[in-house]
Amino acid sequence: MDTPVAPSAGEPYRADMATRVAVLEEIACHHKAVMERMDRRFEALMAEHWADFRWLLGVMPGRFSALPGAMAHGFHWL
Repeated sequence: MDTPVAPSAGEPYRADMATRVAVLEEIACHHKAVMERMDRRFEALMAEHWADFRWLLGVMPGRFSALPGAMAHGFHWL
């Protein structure tokens, strides 16, 4: 059922319009709370991933330098 929001000229709003608006406001408040929770979780997740990325950047150069050293030792280049 498609009900217009604005009444026709000179007519009052329907009696159930206040109830409908109240329900929509409640839904909006619920969605706002859900979005705030999602934002907090996303920020925590991003912080965790950033820490993992920094750890990876710290470990990878060490591994790349250790591999040629191990190869040089194994092939008796040094």
